[in-house]
Amino acid sequence: MTPRAVFWDMDGTLVDSEPLHEAALVAAMRNVGLVPPADLHERVLGVAAWPVYEMMRDEFGLDLPFDDWIVRKYEHYLPLVESLRPRPGAIEVFDELRALGVQQAVVSNSDRLIVDANLRAVGLFFPGMKTVSRNDVRDGKPHAEPFLRAAYLADVDPAHAVAVDDSWPGAMAGLAAGMKTIFWPEKPMEGPPGAIVINSAGELRAQLGL
Repeated sequence: MTPRAVFWDMDGTLVDSEPLHEAALVAAMRNVGLVPPADLHERVLGVAAWPVYEMMRDEFGLDLPFDDWIVRKYEHYLPLVESLRPRPGAIEVFDELRALGVQQAVVSNSDRLIVDANLRAVGLFFPGMKTVSRNDVRDGKPHAEPFLRAAYLADVDPAHAVAVDDSWPGAMAGLAAGMKTIFWPEKPMEGPPGAIVINSAGELRAQLGL
């Protein structure tokens, strides 16, 4: 049965932006004399800008204020957006749900600037499009607030909604919001207890009753 609402993570779920974020982060770190760790990707996947900044400051000795640091990172990221591509199969599912009248929203731990830039790049920017950025909530994922905000915007009971996310913090947020939570990682792995783990767009379609 198709759900009343589907709320999508953006980075890594709808769009293949994680490599761009990593490239920008690595460039910004090197620009200020920091050495990126080998496990940088795993450590920052699904994590909002402020906790990443805290890690840079506390573990790597970054001595810039947050506002200066994030400007440096985004100066590296934004020129890469023109090369952004959708995650294979994801936007097709989004469009199919939209045609069926299912409420949808994008729920991201990225800042508003990045949410808007990414969605414009892949054509998911239209009147009535509902989005929740890290700037729209007090607490980002893994807290429930971003997905609960989406449910409020869509006027849907969270129990009747599905959250789709590729990261542990995102899946934990969906579960905390009381939603059926689909964990669609970039590569096969276990998900948080209670999440439904899938590994393809075909499995996603099946879980959404399409």
